[in-house]
Amino acid sequence: MTTTLDRVTTPAAMDSTPRLSLAPSSVRPGRLDGAWWPRSRDLLLELPVLAAEIDERWGRITRITVNPEQWPVIPRRIPVTGHTVHAGWFTTEQDQHVIVVCSYAPRRLNLLVVPPQADAVQAARLMAEAADPANTRTASELLAAEPSARATGTNARSDFLPSAVTPSTGLGEAERRSDLARSRAASWPAAV
Repeated sequence: MTTTLDRVTTPAAMDSTPRLSLAPSSVRPGRLDGAWWPRSRDLLLELPVLAAEIDERWGRITRITVNPEQWPVIPRRIPVTGHTVHAGWFTTEQDQHVIVVCSYAPRRLNLLVVPPQADAVQAARLMAEAADPANTRTASELLAAEPSARATGTNARSDFLPSAVTPSTGLGEAERRSDLARSRAASWPAAV
């Protein structure tokens, strides 16, 4: 199966304003350093906007890691303004709703990834909670505590996964795509 992302009609192509919330730099952050609300699941399109914002505030991003359950394609290298960001993934070691951002400094940010399909009210609430220095919950716990997930009696995983995933079996389109991306990445040449 091949995943095709249409960058011309993707909403992120139309608006390059980053949707990012970071914990205040003067205090020690809670369990998360903040939150990022991408417009799509296309890292090649979304990461340059995030990198531009973080590079200014915090230092040049050199590497990111994500959980492949939430990203259909994970390129090994992502070109951003003036440099390349290396991307990696962890399946069991990293919360599926977190992106880890590393810089030259050496610094590391653990950011909640607010699902692109979340509405503005949900996203604002999640971003504020994730950036709150008093937060002690993980990204998955924050999403599971969302009122819409509780009201419908479902968990955040099924509310925020693409519709092609079948939560009842646990195996879905996102997992198949992530397996395909990992197998392709293993065979990609080292030099790009």
